[in-house]
Amino acid sequence: MAKGYKLKSKRALMKRVKVKKNGQLVRKSAYTGHLAPRKTTKQKRHLRKTRVISESDYKRIKSLLSI
Repeated sequence: MAKGYKLKSKRALMKRVKVKKNGQLVRKSAYTGHLAPRKTTKQKRHLRKTRVISESDYKRIKSLLSI
């Protein structure tokens, strides 16, 4: 039987997610790409912030990153 092997991490996800020191995963907000003029200034300001990935998605995404 073959020895254990390392899984490759999903490169597309690696570009979109950062791991904080405390282990949380951080992503950018959606809905920032286009149609900005019809969004309010407050909406655009809040969309500039990063979001912490929810607990329900954490386990799945962690396995894709193979961390």
